[in-house]
Amino acid sequence: MAYAVIARYFCEPADEATVRAALLKVREQTRAEPGNLAYEVHAEAEVSGSFVLYEQYADQAGFEAHKAADHFDELIVQTIWPLLTDRKVTFAEVL
Repeated sequence: MAYAVIARYFCEPADEATVRAALLKVREQTRAEPGNLAYEVHAEAEVSGSFVLYEQYADQAGFEAHKAADHFDELIVQTIWPLLTDRKVTFAEVL
């Protein structure tokens, strides 16, 4: 069963360009992962510093492989997460 991740990231407007650039790099590299089915990045239209990510993997193991990737650590853990003021993540099975 496919596995989905919906994440909302919030940062200060001053950090928005850095977070946006890193998310676009993550998107490019994640889409090349064998277990990834979709990776979409959205900037909320009326809220500066707010991003919505939709990720879909073939299964939960595909997501776990994504989290173990070097680019996840470099771009998400080390670059993006320290700049966030809040983060909300939902995990779901695709019906």
